[in-house]
Amino acid sequence: MNLNLILYKIMKKNIIAVFAFLMIYASGNAQTALKIGYTNVEYILSLMPEAKQIQQDLSDYQSQLRNQIQAKVEDFQKRAGAYQQNAASMSDVARQAEERELQSMQTNLQQFQQDAESAMQKKQVDLLQPAYSKIEKAIKEVRVESGYTHIFSSDIGGAAILLDAREEDDISDLVLKKLGITPPSE
Repeated sequence: MNLNLILYKIMKKNIIAVFAFLMIYASGNAQTALKIGYTNVEYILSLMPEAKQIQQDLSDYQSQLRNQIQAKVEDFQKRAGAYQQNAASMSDVARQAEERELQSMQTNLQQFQQDAESAMQKKQVDLLQPAYSKIEKAIKEVRVESGYTHIFSSDIGGAAILLDAREEDDISDLVLKKLGITPPSE
């Protein structure tokens, strides 16, 4: 499961309530100036120098897991093939024991595949967390320095959260500059 999808699922439940609260807050507290900005965290992450290394580390880890799974699959297939060739000449007791062993191997392989998927997700979170923390810190600094009361993400996991906003409220370039990254010219 992609980290963006995880974040999307977590934030999806709360984002509508937050927007509703802000609209009620803004209409109820006209004397308090509300300045809302937005950014695209994935865009910022993609321009960070560590993004390439994170992607490479994830790719390497995924390859390691894939190789381990492939080795287990090949071992199972070899054993199953040998069983099929020799089953007719085996005693009932030996055949049943081998069938139990093959069933156990298959169950272990399925469990290993599930564990590998979970490990991949954990590795992704572990590798991305420091970068997201840097982005979060920069966003907070930009919010304070620029006088914004709230900053929203324009999308999460490819799903638009912010459907329309003024372009001048996009703080992505300010966050990039805060991180020491020169924003690409458009």
